[in-house]
Amino acid sequence: MKEFQGRIVAPGCVTAKAVVSHGGLNTLASFQKALQFGDKKATCGDQNNPDLYGKQMAGKALCLPQTIGSTTGGLVLYCACSMKRQPACMLFSEPIDSLAAAGAVLADVWLDDVSMPVIDCLGEEFLNYVKDDMTITIKEGGVVVVE
Repeated sequence: MKEFQGRIVAPGCVTAKAVVSHGGLNTLASFQKALQFGDKKATCGDQNNPDLYGKQMAGKALCLPQTIGSTTGGLVLYCACSMKRQPACMLFSEPIDSLAAAGAVLADVWLDDVSMPVIDCLGEEFLNYVKDDMTITIKEGGVVVVE
């Protein structure tokens, strides 16, 4: 078990199984099947991300360095939340980009019955330590526990 301290982007406490990407997450390519074709598991459709391609993202602790891709990234995250196909949480090793932050914050503010805590600035050590299917718990104050 190891604890990491990050910065809270969207608040909340949750426990979920990890799914890990060591490359950037292209939000549009990754969530397109979930948003356009009704995939409730949000199976990652980004063929350029070998860490996540074909894996379920909905309800998982999505661990990643950053998001990449088009300016639709924030809207994609917001829409995934509004359709209840979002990750349980998003955990960034690096500082979050403004587009992903906007999507997470808008979902937190505008959607009453949806939670997707987001923590960033967890550091490279976090991403090197966490592996798929490890249990992640977000506690108060941006503390992330990896078991």
